[in-house]
Amino acid sequence: MNTSRHPKIFAAALLSALATAGEARAAPCGNGAAGFEGWKPAFAAEARAKGVGAAGIAALMGTNYATATIAADRGMKSFKLSLDAFLVKRGAATIVSRGRVLKQTHAALFASIEQRYGVPPGPLLAIWGMETAFGTQRGNQNMISAVATLAYDCRRSEYFTDQLYAALSLVERGVLSAGTRGSMHGEYGQTQFMPKNILAYGTGNLDSAAGALTSTANFLKGHGWKAGAGYQPGQPNFAAIEGWNAASVYQQAIALMGRQIDGGGTAQR
Repeated sequence: MNTSRHPKIFAAALLSALATAGEARAAPCGNGAAGFEGWKPAFAAEARAKGVGAAGIAALMGTNYATATIAADRGMKSFKLSLDAFLVKRGAATIVSRGRVLKQTHAALFASIEQRYGVPPGPLLAIWGMETAFGTQRGNQNMISAVATLAYDCRRSEYFTDQLYAALSLVERGVLSAGTRGSMHGEYGQTQFMPKNILAYGTGNLDSAAGALTSTANFLKGHGWKAGAGYQPGQPNFAAIEGWNAASVYQQAIALMGRQIDGGGTAQR
């Protein structure tokens, strides 16, 4: 058909072609450092179109390809261990022992959290101990660079693209900065929140114990936690723990350590 005789059809075809070309020019993922610098301005254009402002764009453009993050992402072997081996590797006995002490020294905080969110101390302490050894190991990776690298990387680009938009939004709000340090995948704070979860569930300063633990309880409640219900596998609140981390062995470890902190027993199954 001669589209020159049908201007509306021609216009529609032109818009379709431009849209297709725009999609082709959309920031492509990559599998190595070589394309990262070229990816940043392409992603920045998309971010501007979504309303990200100057501070967020500047943070994005200042990122570097995080080789250590890629290595960590490819090397997560502990989640493939048996539960017993995972507990040993992650120092479960120490987490339980220290958790019991902190349960007493922070009794007022945990009582307040449980009254408000229905979450008892055990699983919160297990997560705190598992994630950062109770705040002592929070990571030293540039958070925005880590998330940007994983958004660019083809392995889980879609998931981390959403995380990157959230991180840039947090920069815009002044919650994060271009220099904020975190863990290898962009986790932040004493219980290691991802950017989207900071937006959705953060209730205070995640670098403080009170802010991180309260936010973690808010996350669990937001994922269906019911006050007074059990949180072991097969019980109602285990689903909320599943929402925190997708690895089955991690979920089982948190439930087990939490029970031992809350109710006693040894750090063994």
